[in-house]
Amino acid sequence: MSEFLTESKVDYLTDIIRQMCAGNNPEKEIQQFTDNCESITGDEVTAVFNQLSQENIRYENNDQVINFYHTVIDEKIAAHSLNRFAPGHPVRVYLEENRMQRRLFKEASQLDPRQDKEQFLTLFNKICTVELHFVRKENQLFPMLEKHGWDSPSKNMWAFHDDIRAELKKVRQALEADDLDLVVKAFPYVVSEMQRLMGVEEERLLPNAMNMLEESEWEDMRLGDEEIGWMLDKTPPPYPAVTEEPEPEPEEIVVKEAPKPRRMKSTPKRKKELPLSIENADHFDEGYLTPEQVNFIFKFLPVDITYVNEDDRVVFYNRGDDRVFPRSANIIGREVKLCHPPKSVDQVLRILEEFKKGTKDHADFWINMRGRFIHIRYFAVRDEQKNYRGVIEMSQDVTEIRALEGEQRLLDWD
Repeated sequence: MSEFLTESKVDYLTDIIRQMCAGNNPEKEIQQFTDNCESITGDEVTAVFNQLSQENIRYENNDQVINFYHTVIDEKIAAHSLNRFAPGHPVRVYLEENRMQRRLFKEASQLDPRQDKEQFLTLFNKICTVELHFVRKENQLFPMLEKHGWDSPSKNMWAFHDDIRAELKKVRQALEADDLDLVVKAFPYVVSEMQRLMGVEEERLLPNAMNMLEESEWEDMRLGDEEIGWMLDKTPPPYPAVTEEPEPEPEEIVVKEAPKPRRMKSTPKRKKELPLSIENADHFDEGYLTPEQVNFIFKFLPVDITYVNEDDRVVFYNRGDDRVFPRSANIIGREVKLCHPPKSVDQVLRILEEFKKGTKDHADFWINMRGRFIHIRYFAVRDEQKNYRGVIEMSQDVTEIRALEGEQRLLDWD
């Protein structure tokens, strides 16, 4: 039986860090701990550092201890936390993604990009899928927390996400430029910042969220998460777990009242016979559409559309298959200022202010994102009396459109 199994985890871990602080490198003990300790609680880790403090051992600025904590101890704490949640629970998925990230950090940090660029790039690309982790938090978790009065993550952690995005972009650009010395210099900082963020998630964000949110809200969140996606190689199982449904009870026959006539969106200018059925359709400024047809139109438009009402609340977005910016159901009802990164909120508020005053009617932006050219437009919505009724945000990938030249008057299908 290994020495590890005859000692308490706390004592064994305390001895490892004690040796590190004495200037030693206890490789054998670290490997024993890594291989044989499946998980450890936050309270047990606290007990370790309390013991070291009582011995007046200074561990706070020891690089070896810091690296060991982030690459090994954090993962063991996360492993313990995982068992508290059913498979597929949004919090469990966040924790599983963090464990995945720590493994990727460990593998990538053992490589020298100057000697093995391709393998490093493969790992780095997987690390960059943390964007899905961030976007789910920004569009799913943060709105739920706002409903319970906690908007600090929306204002502060989102800014932390953007800082990490900028650092990942710096490393990617260095890889593309073959500036591998810069990669070697910049990558450890990225890892350090991402590890720090994971610590905040696991020690504050997710525990607080568990205390605030109801079970039904986690179930709703799981559905919205699916729209955005996950870092994991396999789709997480449904939450709650799908069970076999019992045989349905015989339905009671109920006589329903005749449906009330649908209210028309507007009154046609003149009555006329049409060579088509307008049953279940609403009349718009010109023409008739059923709700299904309206949904088809918005789904297949090659643009992202988000509608914010006069109270600055998001009331609609279209669900296309190739959205430029991810959206999920929890954005509905959210204040628009909380739907944007903190660094761009001032511009959003200024647009809303000028639209409401009637001094401006549109605003245009264009950015380069992941090699694509994105056109972003805001339009003030006004009724017939020119009263402000909200704003439409439209985003479109115009990379191919921007590259057009000359004319094309014939089909090129053949």
